[in-house]
Amino acid sequence: MKTYKAPHSDSEVSSVVLGLMRIAQMDNSEIRALFDTAREAGITVFDHADIYGGARHRCEERFGEAVTLTPSERESIVIQSKVGIRHGWFDFSRDHILKTVDESLAALKTDYLDVLLLHRPDALVEPEEVAKAFDTLEASGKVRQFGVSNHTPGQIELLKSAVKQPLRYNQVQLSITHANLIAQGVAANMDGSDQSISRDIGLLDYSRLNGMMLQAWSPFQKGFFDGVFVGDRESHPELNDELDRLAKAYGVTPTGVAVAWITRHPANIQVVLGTTKPQRVRECAAGSDINLTREEWYSLFRAAGHIVP
Repeated sequence: MKTYKAPHSDSEVSSVVLGLMRIAQMDNSEIRALFDTAREAGITVFDHADIYGGARHRCEERFGEAVTLTPSERESIVIQSKVGIRHGWFDFSRDHILKTVDESLAALKTDYLDVLLLHRPDALVEPEEVAKAFDTLEASGKVRQFGVSNHTPGQIELLKSAVKQPLRYNQVQLSITHANLIAQGVAANMDGSDQSISRDIGLLDYSRLNGMMLQAWSPFQKGFFDGVFVGDRESHPELNDELDRLAKAYGVTPTGVAVAWITRHPANIQVVLGTTKPQRVRECAAGSDINLTREEWYSLFRAAGHIVP
């Protein structure tokens, strides 16, 4: 498993993250088997959110019930969760953040979160409110590190006007086919090309310049929840031909190659899995070890339909 140096830290984190948004209906033995497989594969980061599972904190609760950790085991992993999404609205108020973290800790059966992310930008955000919540959580030891999810550079800078803790992570959607985060810069200043339109206002370069680690959610989705591109020869025949060719060359699966495309990027982007199948976890972990050449990386980029001017 390829590892990265964590932002503003000497510690290492796995390049692949196990997302746990789909475990609500699994039994304890299945959840534990999924967790054990991830650990055996070298995964150290486990991703939650208060809204995962239908009922609030349901997936966190299932994880806490199924995965019993010794103190040393707990210290060896990173548990992160998210806050801010409510039913039809967003809420970054101090009271909601503090209440939600307490609920997450109780559900997960842990004394602290390694990372807390603000889930989606709150249009009514008051940075001073967020700052008060983060100060309280840090002082109490309930949260060790902070970050955001789906935020633009300007939204991050606004938070930083009041928040004193480093914002270390930003979880965003990214896959070979849903890659405007990367593709826009390749086609910058090209009139008439949809690829040249910036949808995140320079987030990739901003993150690298400011020492923020990006985490890629939905790494196998064609678009915004439009289905998986791996194996979809009707929509992406050229891409799947290239995935198959490289999978054979490297002795991994096409899914592993899709992971390698993301982890090859020098921004050290983590890949967030959503699978509940141990074998898929193994396939993805194996892909993280592959160091695609520039030519191979761009061959996948072009096969996905992106322009290389």
